[in-house]
Amino acid sequence: MKRENRHDLEAIMDVLNALIGPEGCPWDKEQTPASLCDYVVEETFELTEAIREGDVPGVREELGDVLFLLCFLIRLYEGDGSIEYREIVGELAEKMIRRHPHVFENAANPDRAAIWSNWEKIKKREKKSYSVLGGIPKGLPPLLKAYRIHAKAARAGFAGQEAPEALDRLRGRFEQFERAATSGALGDGAGQKELFGEYLFALVGLGRSLGIKCEEALETANAAFIRRFAALEKKLGQDGRELHAVPASEQDALWKECKKE
Repeated sequence: MKRENRHDLEAIMDVLNALIGPEGCPWDKEQTPASLCDYVVEETFELTEAIREGDVPGVREELGDVLFLLCFLIRLYEGDGSIEYREIVGELAEKMIRRHPHVFENAANPDRAAIWSNWEKIKKREKKSYSVLGGIPKGLPPLLKAYRIHAKAARAGFAGQEAPEALDRLRGRFEQFERAATSGALGDGAGQKELFGEYLFALVGLGRSLGIKCEEALETANAAFIRRFAALEKKLGQDGRELHAVPASEQDALWKECKKE
């Protein structure tokens, strides 16, 4: 295969044709759409991480990896004749035009709430069996799924999804969990899990009502904790000590120092 400095999707398709061709890579030739699913998920998470960290070179690389996998899937489906690239592009363009009448039909420019409401109405007309929450992928990470549930329910007009009602709901869920915990009435693991899950779900809903995305907020907190914990370990290591041998009060004081730094 002659390599050229090309910058279009056909260049990627040519590479894929070589990889899965008779003289191609044994690994690539074994792949199926199902076998690529985990790689799509992994690369998408890596792209998300690079975006959140502001790593522009990393974003460029991960966008390429995700794009390559999408092209790989298209090529495999084209190979058995079930899907064509032109169908994907054409149907996508038509759908986006259909769902944005305020842009493409010279309609009045509505506010954000009206746009979302109209979007759901159009989707309902497109699908014979449609529920506002039915389009949420089952495989979404639970926190992200909870956020999407709250967002879609709010856009559909479900009451109590905005602050201060969302804050009241959160207080109620926590008080319920606290009463059960202090009275010893949490019961078995299933009962604890249910009450805690309801509190966590309400917390995600409150965050959404305040414009906070739970996944992003939690990842920021995760990263901060990791940095501070590493700093704490370093401080103790300089004195030849280990964490488990340090009293809780001293750990707390050192932790506050790490936060300041």
